[in-house]
Amino acid sequence: MSLTPFTKQQLLPQEEKLEVGKQRSDLFIGIPKETSYQERRICLIPDAVASLVAHGHRVMIEAGAGVSSSYSDKDFSDAGAEITNDTKKVFSCPVILKVEPPTLQEIEMMAHQGLLISAIQIKTQKKEYFEALASKKITGLAFEFIKDEDGSYPAVKSLSEIAGTASVLIASELMINQKIGKGLLLGNITGVPPTEVVIIGAGTVAEYAARTALGLGANVKVFDNSITKLRRLQNNLNQRIFTSTIQEKVLLKALMRCDVAIGAMRGKNRTPIVVTETMVERMKKGAVIIDVCIDTGGCFETSEVTTHEKPTFIKNNVIHYCVPNIPSRYSKTASMSISNIITPFLLQIAEDGGIESSIRCNYGLKNGIYFYHGLLTNRPVAEWFNIPFRDINLLIF
Repeated sequence: MSLTPFTKQQLLPQEEKLEVGKQRSDLFIGIPKETSYQERRICLIPDAVASLVAHGHRVMIEAGAGVSSSYSDKDFSDAGAEITNDTKKVFSCPVILKVEPPTLQEIEMMAHQGLLISAIQIKTQKKEYFEALASKKITGLAFEFIKDEDGSYPAVKSLSEIAGTASVLIASELMINQKIGKGLLLGNITGVPPTEVVIIGAGTVAEYAARTALGLGANVKVFDNSITKLRRLQNNLNQRIFTSTIQEKVLLKALMRCDVAIGAMRGKNRTPIVVTETMVERMKKGAVIIDVCIDTGGCFETSEVTTHEKPTFIKNNVIHYCVPNIPSRYSKTASMSISNIITPFLLQIAEDGGIESSIRCNYGLKNGIYFYHGLLTNRPVAEWFNIPFRDINLLIF
């Protein structure tokens, strides 16, 4: 008889084991008021709350949480949400929905082994944040890391669309500002040379900035070192526009002629500085710089972080607008956008029977998990903060 590693019992035909059917679970979602500086958005709009409540879920919202994005407490209570003034009560819900990451004090109020769905903003985070999550055995899902079926990041993309469109609209406002503007109309009027717009970068922000500027009739020039991105941008815009790789001589010539320059580059850790101070000095007096990538350092050497209250400063006779959180300025639009992305995922999590089974079935959601029951599961975060990392695929089967 030949040798075999199996016992006689194991070699006999076995009964088939089928997967146990999924049990639908009901969610209890808490939405606290945003406390971060300048944060005016909310994760769910009343229509989304009504949809969740109709599916049998509970939503508890802290009083006044939607006011800055033009939604009253009455709008939410009419949609079926429970409104409370008790912040601790909201944070004790098993699922917490926030736009900004919670503070250490807020994590302290959260339920043990709860689920946190928010942005993570790795560039502004500190190591203590992850230690606090670990001590509470929290499972963290980050907006920025959630993937769609096509491999794109829907939350990042839609906020980039807002930022791109807004950058041109903000520039058009600044160009007619009484004190500092040139009194130029952004666009194309018969017999008048069109406004010149330079965009540095060719991602989603750049595409929507170019689309808006072209729609107003401006002349657009786009610079990026990726030919593939430039080609995709032209195809998406459906028209041939001026595109170039970043060559100092060509870029300087374009900047000297332009009325508006928009920075829309992305870097791995920090955005590369593409425009030096000497280049800015040679720009037209009263020209406008909108540095959309200021949250990762900015691509103009002269950029400094500003706020929504005091958004601009003048350097070398050029107006600089460097507010890190542009979508928050359009809080209602941004809230609707986040809500539309997050609601289907919430319904899916409930349908699958909770986050555990949902991340087994949904690769895009699994990609969004950066903390799993107090264990860090995201490699870039682990490398950035030098924290031990566990592969989520080894934790979930």
